[in-house]
This record gives sequence, structure tokens and C-alpha cells, in this order.
Amino acid sequence: MDAKAIEIYTVDEFYETQDNDRLELINGEIFYMAPPSRIHQKVLGFLYNHIYNYINSKGGDCEVYPAPFGVQLSKDENTVVEPDISVICEKNKLTDRGCLGAPDWIIEIASPSDPSHDYLTKLNLYMNAGVREYWIVDPVGKRISVYTKASSLPAAYDFTDTIPVGIYPDLSIDFSELEI
Repeated sequence: MDAKAIEIYTVDEFYETQDNDRLELINGEIFYMAPPSRIHQKVLGFLYNHIYNYINSKGGDCEVYPAPFGVQLSKDENTVVEPDISVICEKNKLTDRGCLGAPDWIIEIASPSDPSHDYLTKLNLYMNAGVREYWIVDPVGKRISVYTKASSLPAAYDFTDTIPVGIYPDLSIDFSELEI
């Protein structure tokens, strides 16, 4: 019996094939993403607003982008991901397609249908690419895992905690304000 061959795509082919589907390209393989739930979008809006308002109030140079926003972690790899939130502080990484290179901070809101995608696949991609801070927010379990380049173990929080942001020493996000 022959195993079914996996079709491998380049970044250019990936961008040519996109229509209205939510897709990611990881090591040349296309992954389809389910539409986000209402709770997912509520968490996304809560976090995006906090981050955007903070950057805006400080006159900061970083930019924050919610999904859909393509991030090609390396120009040498056939990988384009769509983090739920990307914070980019080096504007030379921004392109017409999105971001080329590792964002400084990425937040993923865990999908209950495939949690290993965020907790294993993307964690390894992001840490290997040099993402400084990576949050995985689990709305079902009401937990947040915070990974940083500086630590090999994640910090664990829940939705009653105020979480410090590593890339901004004077920013913390109080998850008890999130009503879901």
C-alpha cells in the first residue's frame, strides 16, 4: 500500500492558493483552521484593545495586529502562520503580506479542536524563530501559559490573575476584567 503523498507548497504558492479559507503553511504543508468561536473573538478583542491602547498611550514604536495577519517566521522556510495577535517592534519586518521574521510577542487563543497545534507545533516554531514572548490563552480551561526566550518553563496563570507583560515592564493585563 502506498502512503498518500503530502503536497508541499512554497510561500508564493501558498499566497496564490488562498481564497476565503483560513489557512496556515507549516513546513510546506497547508493546515486549515476552523472559524473562531464567539468566546475566542471576545478574548481576542479584550487583549487587542489592551495592547493597542497601551502602545498608543505610550507613543510606542511597536505595532499590534490581530488575525488574520500572516507571519512568515523566516524567509528561508515555507511557513506562514496566523497568530491571533502579533506585536512587532521592528518595523523593517513589516511587508505588504504581513510580517517577515519573528514578532516580539505572539498570543494564540487555544483551539479546543486541536490544542497540540498551539501547545506543541506553534510553540516550537515560535521559540526556534526567536519570538521573545508567547502566550497561549485557553478560554475553556481559563488558563494562560506564558513562554519567554529567557525561561525554559512557562509561567502559568488563570483568568483571575493580572499577568505582567515581559516586553513591556509597565504593562500588566488583568484577566479578571474579561467577562466570558
